[in-house]
Amino acid sequence: MKEREEITYKQLPAIFYEQVPAKQLKEKPSIALWNDELAETLALQSFEDANVLAGDVEGAIAQSYAGHQFGQFTMLGDGRAMLIAEREIGGQHFDIQLKGSGLTPFSRGGDGLAALGPMLREYIVSEAMHALGVPTTRSLAVTVTGQPVYRQNVEVGAVLTRVAASHIRVGTFQFARFVAQDIEALKQLADYTMARHYPTVEKEDYLSFFEEVMKKQAALIAKWQLIGFVHGVMNTDNMAISGETIDYGPCAFLDTYDPETVFSSIDQHGRYRFKKSTSNCRLEFNSICGMSHPTYS
Repeated sequence: MKEREEITYKQLPAIFYEQVPAKQLKEKPSIALWNDELAETLALQSFEDANVLAGDVEGAIAQSYAGHQFGQFTMLGDGRAMLIAEREIGGQHFDIQLKGSGLTPFSRGGDGLAALGPMLREYIVSEAMHALGVPTTRSLAVTVTGQPVYRQNVEVGAVLTRVAASHIRVGTFQFARFVAQDIEALKQLADYTMARHYPTVEKEDYLSFFEEVMKKQAALIAKWQLIGFVHGVMNTDNMAISGETIDYGPCAFLDTYDPETVFSSIDQHGRYRFKKSTSNCRLEFNSICGMSHPTYS
């Protein structure tokens, strides 16, 4: 990524992102895992500069989005992630994003950091999903920062380099509609997303665009259920418009079939248990087309 291509997302109105300054690294980072196969797909010839993959990079942005989380609507945004580059391969664009690199304007009181264990877990699970034929974000690298991360215990700090068709979420549209309340910006977001992910949809045919998004989401969740995958926080900020699985926090695969299985300690009422995946996809999606009207405060 030394010769980084333009981040086309910056063509959208400025409400959709915030600039994130390069991180001032206190320790020398090192690359713990590198995905050779994905690097080849992205035409990255060798290990990248570990400093870049730890957050020491100019021109990065954190994306704005809102979302329904367990039925409640709230403002969110990339609290510990930043988009650092975009690659165009064979006419398709890929976002390259760092997760766990530190504070952003959307950190909401958090430190923006990540521990090594969860980043290794996302690397493994996302690559497993890809191997199983499920549309998903991919993992390019895990970089150890040398900086401690304070949770219940002191953990080793790490950054995941994540690759996706884009990081546009259902919640990105909710942000434009319900938080910014900017219909013109919403249309620009829709036009950009259609051109990037749904080029066969006619320009300004937003209903057809919505229908195509729903088809991809339905197909994605059907594939989850076929392999017994449970996304523990299947909120609208964790649903990619491209139809890719995104954000591997609490999640797991069923070892033994039980439709009541929940894989999130914060999902106290089983909203996202295995048997509810399809109905909750429909419920959360209603908000994007104005079938529900959340109040943001």
